[in-house]
Amino acid sequence: MKFEWNGKQLNDLQMKLLEKSLLDFTAVSNKNIRDIFARSQQTGGTPVGDYLGGGGLRKSARYAKDEMGYLMDYGPHVEYGHRTVNGGYVPGQYFLKRNVDTQRPIYKQDLRNKLKE
Repeated sequence: MKFEWNGKQLNDLQMKLLEKSLLDFTAVSNKNIRDIFARSQQTGGTPVGDYLGGGGLRKSARYAKDEMGYLMDYGPHVEYGHRTVNGGYVPGQYFLKRNVDTQRPIYKQDLRNKLKE
């Protein structure tokens, strides 16, 4: 069997493949952002301190279809660490980094699975 493509057919096929690829990539990315957000809401996902009753950072977690983050202004200080008023240092807890590192192999596998479809 032999296939012959003319210019318009090839361009149409190329556009359809690009559309599908973009839709698949977007779907996988959005699913993984939801996973990161869900993990942030679980015990151990986001630190819960005693500050103002605790749980403010976890409650401030938000996600949109293509991003996830925290609204509390002290989130980066908990993530990366900070100096104290008396000259001490509180080390970072790297909760968001751990969450992303946990998701990384899942994301790669999801992309592989989508490519096989």
